[in-house]
Amino acid sequence: MRIRKRPSRAVVPVLAASALFLVAGCSASSAEPSSRADRARPVAASASSSTDGGRPLAVAAAPEAAATSTAVARPGAPGGRAHRAALKVTSYDSKTRRAVISTVGKGGSGGGVTETPSPSAGSTVKPHGTTVGDVIASAPAPGAPDGLLAKVTEVIGESGAGVEVQTAPTTLDALLGDDDAKGSVPVDPASFDIEKLLPDVQVSWARAGGVRVGPEGAKVPLGSLRIDVDAKVATAPGAPASAAASVSGFVQVAPDVDFSYGGDAARSGPGAAYLGVSGDWDAQWAVKGRAAASAQPRRVPFAKLHADPVLQVGPIPVVVNLDLTCYFEIGADGTVTVDVEQHLKGDFKAGGTFGPARGWTPVDESHMTSSPVRTSVTAAGRVKSALGAEATVGLYGAVGVTADLAPYLRGEVAGSAEATTAIGSTGRTDVAATGDWALYGGVDLTGTLRMQLSVFGTPVFRRAIPLGVLHREWKLADGHV
Repeated sequence: MRIRKRPSRAVVPVLAASALFLVAGCSASSAEPSSRADRARPVAASASSSTDGGRPLAVAAAPEAAATSTAVARPGAPGGRAHRAALKVTSYDSKTRRAVISTVGKGGSGGGVTETPSPSAGSTVKPHGTTVGDVIASAPAPGAPDGLLAKVTEVIGESGAGVEVQTAPTTLDALLGDDDAKGSVPVDPASFDIEKLLPDVQVSWARAGGVRVGPEGAKVPLGSLRIDVDAKVATAPGAPASAAASVSGFVQVAPDVDFSYGGDAARSGPGAAYLGVSGDWDAQWAVKGRAAASAQPRRVPFAKLHADPVLQVGPIPVVVNLDLTCYFEIGADGTVTVDVEQHLKGDFKAGGTFGPARGWTPVDESHMTSSPVRTSVTAAGRVKSALGAEATVGLYGAVGVTADLAPYLRGEVAGSAEATTAIGSTGRTDVAATGDWALYGGVDLTGTLRMQLSVFGTPVFRRAIPLGVLHREWKLADGHV
């Protein structure tokens, strides 16, 4: 895990003007996940081009030895199905789309290499085994940090570094053909590149083998990443020192990448496909004080995360690009002083699924439960505090799905109120209020399917498809005093 810091500011600029509004969040399938402990166990992926008896290809996190592997297919040629090759991408120029391909040691990464044809007189096959028409899938390589999925259109020449080739974009079905593959793979929390955007941001994580990092590492479940933040925000002019505005809390997420592909021998392109992100979610946060007024609520990111996990789909390294942005959002009318605490826990799933009849359609699910809530509001006003996840997931640098998860607490008060609410049939509410008050819990899940999902080999759609709006809200308590 790599951590970068930006110069920080002690005060976030002036925030929203009408009713007080807070969102604290971490802006981060048809594959049904099992328990996270089971999913975290290493699984060996097959290195053959397909499995016997029509069984689907194994999908697993690529072992470290195969994280730089390359697969090659030669569509239309005898024996041209995808296989792991003793080749590697030595360099790639994204502007010219030229790559240099070289051989690796005998057996390649992880062994089990299928040999490419030997050159013959008049053949376009080069000694290194690369020829026009080859489709190459590579794990991240120099010049191709998101991995490479390309078709060779010209063999330019050889040098001591390898064979230089001209490439063109291609799609995943050229490698997977009529094979089937499906799996849900946890993302190693240690693989994230983290950029801190505000001061007082702490990162903790835990992984298999008892490795725990960060001030809260001992509390973090295996496979989870936790980010704590404590930030001051602009306080309303004239507010007493006791009403200084601040936001604090943590976001803890254990993301999985969900991938599936269903080949169709009777048609070009896949008969089914899925790409999405899912996982466990846990967060606790608080907003206190009297925030200054501003025209609109403002979202303030405090950390950015990026990872490029490599899935081993049979012999093929499929590179997934995952980005998350942690943020909070706050707004106030400059007169309401609040003290809001909330803890939400659950899971989420967001992605896109493809079928030939309906094309790409969205998938969005979220299940959240609330712990006891404490909300204190002085003077009439409204408050909304939520915990969200905004994420983008794609393949080989092509963003396919964006999703924004925002569990929240919303309160409305005419007068002043202080309430402590426990969720459940046996929950109890302690209230001191003047006027009407109500507390609500809820979750919003929104997002977009991008046209780059056509990297699967599906028909290109002309514009982004909204993921839809999943909105659920439940009343925690209400009353009149």
